[in-house]
Amino acid sequence: MTAPAVADHVRARRISERTRSARLIRDSIGLLSSKWAVDVLLALGDGTRRYHELLEDLSPISEKVLTQTLRAMERDGLVVRRVHAEVPPRVEYALSPLGATMAPPLKALGSWSLTHGKRVEEARDRFDVRTGRARAA
Repeated sequence: MTAPAVADHVRARRISERTRSARLIRDSIGLLSSKWAVDVLLALGDGTRRYHELLEDLSPISEKVLTQTLRAMERDGLVVRRVHAEVPPRVEYALSPLGATMAPPLKALGSWSLTHGKRVEEARDRFDVRTGRARAA
């Protein structure tokens, strides 16, 4: 292979790897993209919870949205739903082992937000002033 061909091959491989990484990161972020997913993960990080406990703790979430969020997270393998054979049936939700692995990235993101959140707000304010946009409250 000639030097330009090698350089083109290396560049194409680097672009392919970056594209794959970006897709995987987008997919991972997508797991948390619903409005309530992070709240549910944090609530279940405290331990197994019953549906109505989650509903109360995550107020003002609606029953419909909580159900949809839990089902989506169960489908993604982040949450485990356990139905106990009792009358009336007792249903509990817990983080799956996979869901528990989300704790470190969430803590890192939370730490980043605490450290840099003010700078983001300031940047938005500067941009809004520069472009004549009113800041949303």
